[in-house]
Amino acid sequence: MKITIVTVTYNSEKTIKDTLESVLRQDYDDYELLIVDGASTDNTIGVVKEYEPQFNGKLRWISEPDNGLYDAMNKGIFYAQGEIVGLLNSDDFYTSDDILSTVAARFDKKPQIEAVYGDVHYVKQEDTSVLVRYYSSRLFRRGWMRCGFMPAHPSFYCRKGAYEAYKLPRTTVKGFGREADCAYYDTTYMIAADFEAMLRMIYLGHLKMSYIHKDFVTMRTGGTSSSGAASHYQINSDHLRALKKHGVRSNIFFLSLRYVYKCFELLFGRIWQIFH
Repeated sequence: MKITIVTVTYNSEKTIKDTLESVLRQDYDDYELLIVDGASTDNTIGVVKEYEPQFNGKLRWISEPDNGLYDAMNKGIFYAQGEIVGLLNSDDFYTSDDILSTVAARFDKKPQIEAVYGDVHYVKQEDTSVLVRYYSSRLFRRGWMRCGFMPAHPSFYCRKGAYEAYKLPRTTVKGFGREADCAYYDTTYMIAADFEAMLRMIYLGHLKMSYIHKDFVTMRTGGTSSSGAASHYQINSDHLRALKKHGVRSNIFFLSLRYVYKCFELLFGRIWQIFH
Protein backbone atom coordinates (compact mmCIF):
# COMPACT_ATOMS: atom_id res chain seq x y z
CA MET A 1 0.00 0.00 0.00
CA LYS A 2 1.76 3.13 -1.20
CA ILE A 3 1.51 6.24 0.96
CA THR A 4 2.13 9.67 -0.54
CA ILE A 5 3.51 12.35 1.78
CA VAL A 6 2.93 15.89 0.52
CA THR A 7 5.26 18.56 1.90
CA VAL A 8 4.64 22.19 0.95
CA THR A 9 7.67 24.47 1.25
CA TYR A 10 8.53 28.13 0.97
CA ASN A 11 11.84 29.49 2.27
CA SER A 12 12.16 26.49 4.59
CA GLU A 13 15.91 25.93 4.47
CA LYS A 14 16.23 26.16 8.28
CA THR A 15 13.73 23.39 9.02
CA ILE A 16 13.35 21.17 5.94
CA LYS A 17 16.30 18.97 6.96
CA ASP A 18 14.42 17.77 10.05
CA THR A 19 11.38 17.01 7.88
CA LEU A 20 13.36 15.05 5.29
CA GLU A 21 15.39 13.12 7.85
CA SER A 22 12.26 12.09 9.75
CA VAL A 23 10.82 10.64 6.52
CA LEU A 24 14.07 8.79 5.78
CA ARG A 25 13.98 7.22 9.26
CA GLN A 26 10.54 5.69 8.72
CA ASP A 27 10.46 1.88 8.95
CA TYR A 28 8.00 1.67 6.03
CA ASP A 29 9.34 1.57 2.48
CA ASP A 30 6.28 1.83 0.23
CA TYR A 31 5.96 5.60 0.11
CA GLU A 32 6.70 8.63 -2.06
CA LEU A 33 7.50 12.14 -0.91
CA LEU A 34 6.26 15.08 -3.01
CA ILE A 35 7.89 18.43 -2.31
CA VAL A 36 5.76 21.29 -3.64
CA ASP A 37 7.83 24.46 -3.34
CA GLY A 38 6.47 27.94 -3.99
CA ALA A 39 9.60 29.28 -5.73
CA SER A 40 11.65 29.73 -2.57
CA THR A 41 14.27 32.48 -2.63
CA ASP A 42 16.53 30.81 -0.07
CA ASN A 43 18.35 27.45 -0.23
CA THR A 44 15.30 25.23 0.34
CA ILE A 45 15.64 23.47 -3.02
CA GLY A 46 19.39 23.17 -2.51
CA VAL A 47 18.70 21.18 0.65
CA VAL A 48 16.11 19.04 -1.15
CA LYS A 49 18.60 18.28 -3.94
CA GLU A 50 21.23 17.37 -1.34
CA TYR A 51 18.94 14.78 0.24
CA GLU A 52 17.30 13.56 -2.97
CA PRO A 53 19.77 10.68 -3.68
CA GLN A 54 19.04 9.16 -0.26
CA PHE A 55 15.40 8.61 -1.24
CA ASN A 56 16.32 6.30 -4.15
CA GLY A 57 13.68 7.67 -6.51
CA LYS A 58 10.93 8.07 -3.88
CA LEU A 59 11.20 11.86 -3.83
CA ARG A 60 9.73 14.15 -6.49
CA TRP A 61 9.78 17.92 -6.30
CA ILE A 62 8.74 21.05 -8.14
CA SER A 63 9.53 24.70 -7.46
CA GLU A 64 7.32 27.33 -9.05
CA PRO A 65 5.12 30.26 -8.03
CA ASP A 66 1.76 29.29 -6.56
CA ASN A 67 -1.26 30.87 -4.91
CA GLY A 68 -0.34 29.95 -1.38
CA LEU A 69 -0.31 26.99 0.99
CA TYR A 70 -3.60 25.39 -0.03
CA ASP A 71 -2.94 25.77 -3.75
CA ALA A 72 0.32 23.88 -3.21
CA MET A 73 -1.52 21.18 -1.24
CA ASN A 74 -3.99 20.83 -4.10
CA LYS A 75 -1.10 20.20 -6.47
CA GLY A 76 0.47 17.60 -4.21
CA ILE A 77 -2.72 15.64 -3.61
CA PHE A 78 -3.67 15.66 -7.28
CA TYR A 79 -0.30 14.33 -8.43
CA ALA A 80 -0.01 11.81 -5.59
CA GLN A 81 0.44 8.26 -6.83
CA GLY A 82 -0.21 6.60 -3.49
CA GLU A 83 -3.47 5.03 -2.41
CA ILE A 84 -3.16 6.94 0.88
CA VAL A 85 -2.23 10.64 1.14
CA GLY A 86 -0.88 12.53 4.16
CA LEU A 87 0.51 16.05 4.66
CA LEU A 88 3.75 16.88 6.50
CA ASN A 89 4.60 20.56 6.85
CA SER A 90 8.12 21.74 6.07
CA ASP A 91 8.73 23.02 9.60
CA ASP A 92 7.42 19.82 11.23
CA PHE A 93 8.71 16.28 11.52
CA TYR A 94 7.50 12.82 12.46
CA THR A 95 7.58 12.19 16.20
CA SER A 96 8.66 8.56 15.82
CA ASP A 97 10.00 6.23 13.12
CA ASP A 98 6.90 4.03 12.83
CA ILE A 99 4.24 6.54 11.77
CA LEU A 100 3.81 5.32 8.18
CA SER A 101 3.87 1.64 9.16
CA THR A 102 1.24 2.32 11.83
CA VAL A 103 -0.98 4.11 9.31
CA ALA A 104 -0.61 1.31 6.75
CA ALA A 105 -1.35 -1.36 9.37
CA ARG A 106 -4.62 0.33 10.38
CA PHE A 107 -5.80 0.56 6.77
CA ASP A 108 -4.87 -3.09 6.25
CA LYS A 109 -6.73 -4.13 9.39
CA LYS A 110 -9.82 -2.07 8.56
CA PRO A 111 -10.15 -1.95 4.76
CA GLN A 112 -13.56 -0.25 5.00
CA ILE A 113 -12.16 2.96 6.47
CA GLU A 114 -11.39 6.01 4.34
CA ALA A 115 -9.13 7.93 6.73
CA VAL A 116 -7.15 7.68 9.96
CA TYR A 117 -6.04 10.39 12.35
CA GLY A 118 -4.14 10.75 15.61
CA ASP A 119 -2.42 13.32 17.82
CA VAL A 120 0.28 15.96 17.36
CA HIS A 121 2.22 18.20 19.71
CA TYR A 122 3.59 21.73 19.48
CA VAL A 123 7.10 22.68 20.54
CA LYS A 124 9.11 25.89 20.76
CA GLN A 125 10.56 26.94 17.45
CA GLU A 126 14.04 27.46 18.86
CA ASP A 127 14.03 24.32 21.04
CA THR A 128 12.02 21.34 19.79
CA SER A 129 12.50 19.50 23.09
CA VAL A 130 10.18 21.95 24.87
CA LEU A 131 6.53 20.90 24.72
CA VAL A 132 4.11 23.81 24.37
CA ARG A 133 0.79 22.03 23.74
CA TYR A 134 -0.35 18.47 23.12
CA TYR A 135 -3.20 18.32 20.60
CA SER A 136 -5.14 15.10 21.12
CA SER A 137 -7.81 14.05 18.63
CA ARG A 138 -8.96 11.22 20.87
CA LEU A 139 -12.24 12.82 21.96
CA PHE A 140 -13.17 14.16 18.53
CA ARG A 141 -16.71 13.51 17.37
CA ARG A 142 -18.33 14.55 14.10
CA GLY A 143 -20.81 16.86 15.86
CA TRP A 144 -17.97 18.79 17.48
CA MET A 145 -17.25 20.42 14.12
CA ARG A 146 -20.08 22.83 14.90
CA CYS A 147 -17.71 24.19 17.57
CA GLY A 148 -14.75 24.39 15.21
CA PHE A 149 -13.12 21.13 16.29
CA MET A 150 -11.49 18.81 13.79
CA PRO A 151 -8.91 16.01 13.88
CA ALA A 152 -5.31 17.23 13.98
CA HIS A 153 -4.77 18.00 10.31
CA PRO A 154 -1.09 16.91 10.14
CA SER A 155 -2.15 13.49 11.49
CA PHE A 156 -4.86 13.03 8.86
CA TYR A 157 -4.17 10.26 6.30
CA CYS A 158 -6.91 9.77 3.73
CA ARG A 159 -7.52 7.54 0.74
CA LYS A 160 -6.86 9.34 -2.53
CA GLY A 161 -10.25 8.11 -3.72
CA ALA A 162 -11.99 9.90 -0.86
CA TYR A 163 -10.26 13.16 -1.76
CA GLU A 164 -11.54 12.69 -5.30
CA ALA A 165 -15.07 11.91 -4.13
CA TYR A 166 -15.36 15.10 -2.07
CA LYS A 167 -13.36 17.50 -4.24
CA LEU A 168 -14.52 20.99 -5.17
CA PRO A 169 -15.76 22.16 -8.58
CA ARG A 170 -13.12 22.52 -11.25
CA THR A 171 -10.10 24.66 -10.49
CA THR A 172 -6.94 24.66 -12.58
CA VAL A 173 -3.77 23.42 -10.90
CA LYS A 174 -0.39 23.15 -12.54
CA GLY A 175 2.62 21.09 -11.51
CA PHE A 176 4.96 18.19 -12.25
CA GLY A 177 4.81 19.00 -15.94
CA ARG A 178 1.04 18.70 -16.22
CA GLU A 179 -2.09 20.81 -15.89
CA ALA A 180 -5.39 19.61 -14.52
CA ASP A 181 -8.73 20.85 -13.22
CA CYS A 182 -9.00 19.83 -9.59
CA ALA A 183 -9.15 21.23 -6.06
CA TYR A 184 -9.49 19.62 -2.65
CA TYR A 185 -8.90 22.76 -0.56
CA ASP A 186 -10.76 26.01 -1.22
CA THR A 187 -7.98 28.56 -1.76
CA THR A 188 -10.30 31.49 -1.01
CA TYR A 189 -9.97 30.69 2.71
CA MET A 190 -6.97 32.50 4.22
CA ILE A 191 -6.17 30.09 7.07
CA ALA A 192 -8.89 27.48 7.65
CA ALA A 193 -9.29 25.81 4.26
CA ASP A 194 -8.35 22.58 6.06
CA PHE A 195 -11.41 22.98 8.33
CA GLU A 196 -13.68 23.61 5.33
CA ALA A 197 -12.34 20.52 3.58
CA MET A 198 -12.82 18.34 6.65
CA LEU A 199 -16.30 19.78 7.23
CA ARG A 200 -17.15 18.78 3.67
CA MET A 201 -15.69 15.30 4.03
CA ILE A 202 -16.41 14.39 7.65
CA TYR A 203 -19.53 16.31 8.67
CA LEU A 204 -21.39 16.28 5.37
CA GLY A 205 -19.85 13.20 3.79
CA HIS A 206 -19.75 11.01 6.91
CA LEU A 207 -16.22 9.89 6.05
CA LYS A 208 -15.42 6.50 7.62
CA MET A 209 -12.49 7.12 9.96
CA SER A 210 -10.40 5.42 12.63
CA TYR A 211 -8.52 7.14 15.45
CA ILE A 212 -4.98 5.98 16.27
CA HIS A 213 -3.81 6.75 19.80
CA LYS A 214 -0.38 7.97 18.73
CA ASP A 215 1.60 11.21 18.54
CA PHE A 216 2.16 11.59 14.80
CA VAL A 217 3.92 14.91 14.30
CA THR A 218 6.10 17.38 16.19
CA MET A 219 5.07 20.89 15.14
CA ARG A 220 6.98 24.11 15.66
CA THR A 221 4.89 27.03 16.92
CA GLY A 222 4.67 30.16 14.82
CA GLY A 223 2.94 28.69 11.78
CA THR A 224 0.02 30.19 9.88
CA SER A 225 -2.60 28.96 12.35
CA SER A 226 -0.68 29.71 15.56
CA SER A 227 0.68 33.22 15.12
CA GLY A 228 -1.31 35.49 17.39
CA ALA A 229 -4.69 37.12 17.87
CA ALA A 230 -5.06 38.18 14.24
CA SER A 231 -4.74 34.60 13.02
CA HIS A 232 -7.32 33.37 15.56
CA TYR A 233 -9.74 36.09 14.45
CA GLN A 234 -9.27 34.98 10.85
CA ILE A 235 -9.68 31.31 11.80
CA ASN A 236 -13.02 32.03 13.47
CA SER A 237 -14.13 34.09 10.46
CA ASP A 238 -13.18 31.24 8.13
CA HIS A 239 -14.93 28.70 10.33
CA LEU A 240 -18.16 30.69 10.44
CA ARG A 241 -18.03 31.17 6.70
CA ALA A 242 -17.51 27.45 6.06
CA LEU A 243 -20.25 26.41 8.46
CA LYS A 244 -22.70 28.85 6.88
CA LYS A 245 -21.72 27.76 3.37
CA HIS A 246 -22.56 24.15 4.15
CA GLY A 247 -25.71 24.87 6.15
CA VAL A 248 -24.26 23.77 9.51
CA ARG A 249 -25.77 25.74 12.39
CA SER A 250 -23.23 27.38 14.68
CA ASN A 251 -22.22 30.74 16.14
CA ILE A 252 -19.27 32.50 17.73
CA PHE A 253 -20.23 31.18 21.19
CA PHE A 254 -19.99 27.58 20.00
CA LEU A 255 -16.63 28.31 18.33
CA SER A 256 -15.27 29.88 21.53
CA LEU A 257 -15.78 26.61 23.43
CA ARG A 258 -12.73 25.07 21.80
CA TYR A 259 -10.52 27.71 23.42
CA VAL A 260 -11.54 26.36 26.81
CA TYR A 261 -10.38 22.95 25.61
CA LYS A 262 -7.10 24.46 24.38
CA CYS A 263 -6.48 25.90 27.85
CA PHE A 264 -6.50 22.36 29.26
CA GLU A 265 -4.06 21.29 26.54
CA LEU A 266 -1.72 24.15 27.46
CA LEU A 267 -2.01 23.27 31.14
CA PHE A 268 -1.09 19.67 30.35
CA GLY A 269 1.96 20.94 28.49
CA ARG A 270 3.11 22.94 31.50
CA ILE A 271 2.61 19.98 33.85
CA TRP A 272 4.50 17.67 31.46
CA GLN A 273 7.46 20.05 31.44
CA ILE A 274 7.56 20.17 35.25
CA PHE A 275 7.76 16.40 35.63
CA HIS A 276 10.08 15.69 32.69
